[in-house]
Amino acid sequence: MVSILFKWSLLLSLVNIPVFSTITSGNAGKHPIFMSVTEIEHNSKDKTLEISCKVFTDDLEKTLRQTYKGTVDLINPKDKAAMNKLVSDYVQQHLSITADGKKTALQFIGYEHQEEGILSYFQVNNITAVKKIAIVNNILYEYKQEQIGIIHVTVDGNRKSTKLNNPEDKCSFEF
Repeated sequence: MVSILFKWSLLLSLVNIPVFSTITSGNAGKHPIFMSVTEIEHNSKDKTLEISCKVFTDDLEKTLRQTYKGTVDLINPKDKAAMNKLVSDYVQQHLSITADGKKTALQFIGYEHQEEGILSYFQVNNITAVKKIAIVNNILYEYKQEQIGIIHVTVDGNRKSTKLNNPEDKCSFEF
């Protein structure tokens, strides 16, 4: 658990979020942060946007249970296809990407459990070049008021990042 918190803390420190004050303020045994990390990378060779969203497993499972009123087990699913559908539907309802003024269609690739989080993968096809990307991201905003979204976008090797604090859910990047 310590290594997980260190990795998340390191990530947050890179975007100037005071994590250790949250961890050490009497919250022992509780979830110290509520966040999602969305990575968007333009692959010029394949003409795609490659998207990954990472969230804490327990937060996503609780949110999916509340939203879809059913059994959710993302780590050891009895029905992987059903869990794929839940993750895909949820993220697509809470993440929207517009490239150069055109709304994109996210194609779900899959998800995996990694350490304390769930990484879901999406792709947008036929994106030859990108000058401006606008994003609406409110993943898990209904779950916790303290939820934040970290967004990283990389185009032609140029990486830009921002942090969205609930209820703020919109950002854009120009390249």
